[in-house]
Amino acid sequence: MLLCIDCGNTNTVFSIWDGSEFLATWRIATDHRRTADEYFVWLSGLMALKGVPRGISEAIISSTVPRVVFNLRVLCNRYYDCRPLVVGKPDCALPVGPRVDPGTTVGPDRLVNTVAGYDRHGGDIVVVDFGTATTFDVVASDGAYIGGVIAPGVNLSLEALHMSAAALPHVDVTHPAQVIGTNTVACIQSGVYWGYIGLVEGIVRQIRAERDRPMKVIATGGLAGLFDQGFDLFDAVEDDLTIHGLRLIHDYNKGLSQ
Repeated sequence: MLLCIDCGNTNTVFSIWDGSEFLATWRIATDHRRTADEYFVWLSGLMALKGVPRGISEAIISSTVPRVVFNLRVLCNRYYDCRPLVVGKPDCALPVGPRVDPGTTVGPDRLVNTVAGYDRHGGDIVVVDFGTATTFDVVASDGAYIGGVIAPGVNLSLEALHMSAAALPHVDVTHPAQVIGTNTVACIQSGVYWGYIGLVEGIVRQIRAERDRPMKVIATGGLAGLFDQGFDLFDAVEDDLTIHGLRLIHDYNKGLSQ
């Protein structure tokens, strides 16, 4: 079985692929201090609770937090007797390499989303990932990552507003009933929600103009569904896009070695 690990700035997702389907998916808060032993105890308990059989023999990791990778590698080496593929490292090949400025390092999550988006929707797409940062990944007709946009994430913006303005409370993002707020919380929620609707619309419009061709827009990330309510922003919302991409990249590299 294959263990897919997607480590983001806020959460780390573990998913187990048995060759035909994902048996289970779990997430844990990202913490570079967490040891391989702690990961194993936590994961083993959840596997037993879910009835997932033992037998992990392969692993692949995508991490936007470099300090976490070491202990994830140790987890795979010590407890599953395998050397994990790490997206972004020289020994992890991609079906189509990115076309960006020389010397540019592309985030592994963006490379994985590119592979998954192309597999499911073809080329000429924009993948919008609502994570700690809100990223826009532009995928060419042949499946190459050719650049994109990075904006502050929704929750990051809310936290920054709360931290920088002493009189403003911390609020949760939600779809407000109306644009004009009649209290402080409603005003903040409206500003963030409609602000990000405008951000997505504006950036996608500029990308389409710059590319001068139709571009499908695929959304992923925890808040993607919230911004898909009643609007024609996205052609599809994919909750499992990154995990799907990890499995595809693993299969591609396994094919190269056979």
